[in-house]
Amino acid sequence: MKLKSSEKKDNKNVELVIEVEAAELETAVNKAYNKNKNRIAVPGFRKGKAPRKIIERMYGKEIFLSDALDDILPDVLTYAAKETDFETVGYPSVSDVDLNDDNSTAVFTLLAALYPEVEIENYKGLTAPKPSVEVTDSEIDNEIASVRTRNARIEKADRPAKIGDIAVIDFEGFVDGVAFPGGKGENYELELGSGQFIPGFEDKVEGMAAGEERDLDLVFPEQYKEDLAGKPVIFKVKLVEVKEKSLPDLDDEFAKDVSEFDTFDEYKADIKAKLIETRQKDVDETFESILMEKIAESIDVDVPEAMIDEQFDNSMSTLTRQISAYGMQPDQYMRMLGTTPEVFKERMRDNSLKQVKVALALGKIAELEAIEISKEEIEEEYKEASEKYKMEIEKLKETVEEKDITRDLKLRKAAKIVIDNATVEEFKEDKSSREEKLSKEKPAKEKKLSKEKPAKEKKPSKEKTGKKKPALEKDKTDEEEEG
Repeated sequence: MKLKSSEKKDNKNVELVIEVEAAELETAVNKAYNKNKNRIAVPGFRKGKAPRKIIERMYGKEIFLSDALDDILPDVLTYAAKETDFETVGYPSVSDVDLNDDNSTAVFTLLAALYPEVEIENYKGLTAPKPSVEVTDSEIDNEIASVRTRNARIEKADRPAKIGDIAVIDFEGFVDGVAFPGGKGENYELELGSGQFIPGFEDKVEGMAAGEERDLDLVFPEQYKEDLAGKPVIFKVKLVEVKEKSLPDLDDEFAKDVSEFDTFDEYKADIKAKLIETRQKDVDETFESILMEKIAESIDVDVPEAMIDEQFDNSMSTLTRQISAYGMQPDQYMRMLGTTPEVFKERMRDNSLKQVKVALALGKIAELEAIEISKEEIEEEYKEASEKYKMEIEKLKETVEEKDITRDLKLRKAAKIVIDNATVEEFKEDKSSREEKLSKEKPAKEKKLSKEKPAKEKKPSKEKTGKKKPALEKDKTDEEEEG
């Protein structure tokens, strides 16, 4: 295989002419013969036993040529992308294939997209808002309350159930007097006030005592499973047991139980420090994101479709891996977001275009700033990736090429130049609306910021893993899923 010529056709494309020599084409044709011979009937031979020359004489020499050319094409495209002096993106497309008179050699004419030319000037001195990081006492209290709740002791209560209790119940639901699938449960532990079941259910269980039975007249929400949406339902409920949460005192013993600190004051100070650290990271990432969008918008470039397609495929692969960890498929994820595959793909492609433009801008900045990457930096990157992905360095090097590591490091350094030379705009935040938002947040949804240890002598609640989800559980909204 050899590159016969490469010629720039315009500012966007280059034409590549690749010759596949006789020995290579012969190997591909023979492979095609072995692949297809069992499907070809030749008089006097059992299927799969007729020699190639006999089949070609009977059906024509071209019978295996099409498959052979298809089989060798990926190697031709890879070879072309590597051998040309032009910087191309994606894989070339085939515009023509010529065979010599005896079909012993083939010449592929390919068209490849050129790496776009980028001009950028004002990448230093950009401005973006960046709020100062503050943490209120109520935010610290919320985090501590979350930890306190998780470390509550669960105890039997000899009194009627109230909001906040765990009601152990037997229940069965009936629509038009007929029990429906998924509407029954035994010894089910339901936290009253959690909003886990359909509206009204938990409110009507409140006040029940152990051993008491009630019929709950309810209506399924309109936005529910199709066969039950909007229908009246009667749940026959028996309260088996009431359990209450006994919250630990907020003292030094609590701090020792849930953290590595000896005093509550030290523990509280650590919570504050970690909240500040987390919020500062979010602020820095947002600041960087705004700056990257600005440099992407500042370049006037015609991005090749091949680059957008490649970025889109990479983003989809990453997303698929992430959601598969939760047992989901892309179509399920789209339904959860309330979108269609067409709309989702359009959004993803828009985002892919932005990412490509950011990379193009940073690549140009790296060139203008003459950024170089040392062998030591590359080895350190391989080492960190090896530890992160639990993979031997040599195997990692077989998977990730050094040029890709070098490119990523250059882009990171270019981004740092943009960030270090940026100016922070004045940022004004409506503190009253922020406080209102925080007051509505449930402590249980706060991020864990401390190295929490289980409380001493804490009685674990019964495991629920493996239990079938009752049909009456309230369907989660997109917002709750994301939370």
